[in-house]
Amino acid sequence: MKVLWKKHPATAREIMARLPKGVSWAYTTIKTMLARLAEKKVVSEHKNSNTSIYEPLLSQRKARLIAFRSMLDQAFDGATDPLLHFLLEEKQLSAKQRRELAKILNEETQ
Repeated sequence: MKVLWKKHPATAREIMARLPKGVSWAYTTIKTMLARLAEKKVVSEHKNSNTSIYEPLLSQRKARLIAFRSMLDQAFDGATDPLLHFLLEEKQLSAKQRRELAKILNEETQ
């Protein structure tokens, strides 16, 4: 999806050519994944002769939100307070990140 979000529309071969180094998926694997994404209405598929052309239907922001909500539900019963406490307790936030978070929260309350 990252490749498709970065530049679309694209064919499976174009997507394959743009995969990061170290990712050596077979063409058939890419086509299978694109077909499944099309079935789930995450990408659109349009035919041009015998070639399928794909475009994202789901934005990267929306995909991140769905993934985040799923993680939040599974790991923290949907509550953000325990997530924030976890990050602070586990020292997962640097001082700079804590300042940035405080700045964002301060802006939201004004």
